[in-house]
Parts: sequence; C-alpha cells; structure tokens
Amino acid sequence: MTSIITRLLRWPALLALALAVILPSAGPARAAGSMHIAFGDIASVETLGFLIAIEHARERGLDVEVTYFKSEDLAAQAVVGGQADIGVGTPYALLQKVKAPIRIFFQLASLRFFPMVDTEKYQTWADLDGQEVVVHSRGSGTEAIMNLMAQRNGITYGNMSYVPGSEVRAGAMLQGNIHATIVDSANRRLLQEKGGDRFAVLPMEGVNASDEALYANENYLQENADSVDILVEELLKTWREINQDPNYVVAQREQYDLLPDLPAELEGEILPYYEEAKATGAFPNNGGGASAAKDDFEFYALAGQLEGDPAELRDAHLRADPRAGRRLAEDQADGAPGEDPELLAACPLDLQLVGEVERGAQLRGRPVGDAREAPPLERLRDPCHPAMLLVSATRGVMRASVNLTAKH
Repeated sequence: MTSIITRLLRWPALLALALAVILPSAGPARAAGSMHIAFGDIASVETLGFLIAIEHARERGLDVEVTYFKSEDLAAQAVVGGQADIGVGTPYALLQKVKAPIRIFFQLASLRFFPMVDTEKYQTWADLDGQEVVVHSRGSGTEAIMNLMAQRNGITYGNMSYVPGSEVRAGAMLQGNIHATIVDSANRRLLQEKGGDRFAVLPMEGVNASDEALYANENYLQENADSVDILVEELLKTWREINQDPNYVVAQREQYDLLPDLPAELEGEILPYYEEAKATGAFPNNGGGASAAKDDFEFYALAGQLEGDPAELRDAHLRADPRAGRRLAEDQADGAPGEDPELLAACPLDLQLVGEVERGAQLRGRPVGDAREAPPLERLRDPCHPAMLLVSATRGVMRASVNLTAKH
C-alpha cells in the first residue's frame, strides 16, 4: 500500500492545512519506527485525546516520545533545529521567519477558548485598556485571540504575560494573583463554579482557527511516511470515537492510567469538556480541510502573527495543479468511528519564508529568562529536573495531513 504521506509528497507544493480523508479497506501492516514529538503545552484534560491516540500508536509498534515545552515557540524551534521530529502548535509566525520546509499536516483542534476577567477589577474589554492580561505562551492561539480582541475593541494592553496551562492560569485567577486571562472550557466552568459571579466571560465572536496542529519537516515526512501514517490514523480513529461518544475518553484514560496526578476537581471536567468539544466540532473527523487553512490565514493575519494580506496568501498559494485532472482538494465527508481513513492529495499551501532565527543556544541550554514568562516545567515526578516535563503516550487513531511548504 502506498503511504498517505508519500502520495501527498508527489505534489510539488503539497499538503495543505486542509486535509482530505476517505476510508479505505484495511491494508497490510506497515513498519513502525521511532518518533519524537515536541508539544508546546502541558499535559491536561484537553490533551487526553492526543495521549490516547499516542497509546494506540505505540501498541502498533511506534516508539513515541513526547516532550512538553513551556511555549509553542520552543517546540517549533526544536522541530526546525532537528531536536524533535513533529511539533504540536500553530507556528505560523515562525514559519514566516525561518528558512525550513515545515509543513502542517493535521489539525488537532480548533480554537475553543474563553477570555475571563475578575469582575471585582474589570467588567468589559474597555476596562482592560492599559492593564495586564495573561496568556499561554508566545505565538500561541491564546495570544492571537487576545491580540485580535484588543484590535477589535480599540484597546492596548499595558502588559501581556505568559503562563503555560489553562489550569495554572485558572488557579492564579482563583487565588487573586491575576485578574484577566484566557482559558479552555474545562477551566472556564471551574472558575464559574468556584467563583460564581466573581468571574465573567468577555464576548468573543467570529474566531475560527486552529488551536493545535501537527507539523514537521518535509524530509521527515518523506523518510518516515509509514510512522506518520500510523500516528495520523490513530488520531483520526480517536477523534471519531470521541465525536460519537465522549465517554470514550473517560474509559480510555482509566485503561491506560493517563494523567494519574490530575487534580480531583479537574477529573470531573473530563466528560463535560469532551461533550462540549463534540457539540462545537472542536475535533475534526477528517483532520482539517481547505476551509481550515483559509480560516487560519485570516485569523493569524488579523491577530498580527502572519504578515501580509490573508486574501493574497490564500489566492497566491492555494493554487490548483496545472496538470490535467488536478484541482484544489475540497473537504471530504467525515468518516465514521472504527473505520480506517486515508488522505487524498491535499491542496498546496506555500508560505514564502524570509530570514533566519538563531535557535541552537535556545534549545541546547536553558531558555533566556523573561519576567513575564512562567518558569519551565519540571519533569514528571522529578521536581529536581530543571528544564521540561517529559511524558510518553501510546495507542491508535487515524490520520490526516496538512501542508505549509516553505520556499527557499
């Protein structure tokens, strides 16, 4: 069976953040290898679906290591610098600055975040003019949302600080250490349940973009197509199971003993979080589509993380293959749980990258400190480890693929 990635890479500009998926009959087993994933976030309720898929991929023989970085920027730099094979995040800003053929090949989830304020301090967006707000990390979707809302409401924040993890920011809100932030749905409910009228969600409309996506160097995708196929297949299977019955996450977490140290108050948020994700379509059954790529261009350009007119980016780079019978890929119908998906050739989505970033020292040593950033995570169950949290995952789902092709 020709691998999904191999067929996609036959196209000169290949794979778009729009992935087309259809379901084939089961094929022969494929060889599995090793894979190092750089995740620009901490393991939490919202990452359980990803961890379940990793467990399934491991059961198929794929040796997966997941490293959790304190920011999406560091995760992206690890991929660009070759210290990691696959990144998780939305590295659009970096991709415009680094000469590297990085391609986004799977949309994990769309943005589902909620700007929240302590009503004893603030009531409206206008109240945040000149004030501090706290987001996940540099280059993250949370930063992009807050920047976009500032533009729409004609305000300028006094300071933007960076604290990884929605649950960490929610805890800081409850303790009164911060007063304006943005959190996921599980921690929105937590704040409203524990704080009552003390916390309020600020209005936010018209935000459609990727929250998390998978990306990798084109050479890695070409040389490790079978391994990437396994990962994507297991992700798609998991997403479809979740979208059929969110209780699947609760059962799989217990089976694989995932996030055993999750605080008790957050355990009760697992099912509501995934029920809401199902209702809002946060986890695409097909790994994304052409519309997802266009939404990302528009959103991240408006938020200031992409330079240039999003319409020009779309029109100039989402172009059809000139050969006979070729055209831009359209979104395919969602598959059903338990069925094996396969990617069709996705539409090309090239970004012209300019300039270089120095990354070696940042990755090899401790990142340069910043008073506005929370310190690096510690290794799981090892409080003496200074740099990062390491977690492994295993098991299976399905796969879709996206493309951001860098010209150089």
